[in-house]
Amino acid sequence: MAELISATPRFNWTLEEAQALHEKPFMDLLWDAQTIHRANHKAGEVQLSQLVSIKTGGCPEDCGYCSQSAKFAKTTGLKATKLMEVEAVLADARRAKEGGATRYCMGAAWTSPKDRDMDTVEAMISGVKAMGMETCATLGMVNDDQALRLKEAGLDYYNHNIDTSERFYSEIITTRKFQDRLDTLASVRKAGMAVCCGGILGMGEETTDRLAMLVTLAHLEPHPESVPINQLIPIPGTALEGEAGVDSFEFVKTIAIARIMMPKSMVRLSAGRADMSDEMQALCFMAGANSIFVSGKLLTADNPEADEDAFLFQRLGLRSMDQIAQ
Repeated sequence: MAELISATPRFNWTLEEAQALHEKPFMDLLWDAQTIHRANHKAGEVQLSQLVSIKTGGCPEDCGYCSQSAKFAKTTGLKATKLMEVEAVLADARRAKEGGATRYCMGAAWTSPKDRDMDTVEAMISGVKAMGMETCATLGMVNDDQALRLKEAGLDYYNHNIDTSERFYSEIITTRKFQDRLDTLASVRKAGMAVCCGGILGMGEETTDRLAMLVTLAHLEPHPESVPINQLIPIPGTALEGEAGVDSFEFVKTIAIARIMMPKSMVRLSAGRADMSDEMQALCFMAGANSIFVSGKLLTADNPEADEDAFLFQRLGLRSMDQIAQ
């Protein structure tokens, strides 16, 4: 087993190796993950990112977990909005920076951005970049030309999650294929942007699906610079509203395995934190999570308020990246 634990990235992980990590005693797995983490990242340092929905609802995709899908509009009651004005987004970004965020992410409920909206999105990106913040966007599928335009506007990261394993993917989404996700990631890389890509736990998948998802990510060369791990929020009115979710220890183990398999990536503790106990979040940080979203809203879902995170950080002796830089 020792040969699996290395601070140096590798890109030939197998499902069998991932399963071997999963079968390790919980405490041993966390020890290994924290050892790898400290070899590649500063202890106690957590990146604070803020996510804003620049265009909410009305998405034609049928992702079973998402309240923004037009398929579930009648049952969720979520109304579609128009694309935000540039100045409104920039004002929000300024507040995010003042609150300690070093990275600002913009999300739009699209299958892919339309040409008529690209100029507006590019202006948002350029404006946020000029504030000295890292920029990230998630706009659905993009082709080579769109990715290049986003890069030239100043976009640092593009988020496009694979969500789950290729085997389980069609159980959650039918309006696009798993390969479509990988094709978008290839366009992002070709344009020279960093990749933000992870998945969602608790959608009814099996353990092997979670591990296969991580193996897929770990086969990307280079690894995604950011790996968000989300806990399903079973939103009433969506197809997955009745899912029981995933066991807390299983979630923490997935964080730890992601850290071991992708040692240099930022592993983000993402959606679902509002339903996690402080103790569970502490274990996730111990397992190698070193990035979170801040502010009380995460697209359409609840997220811990800033004062809650500040208190938790104080209790755990954690500091945000910008605090350490100062």
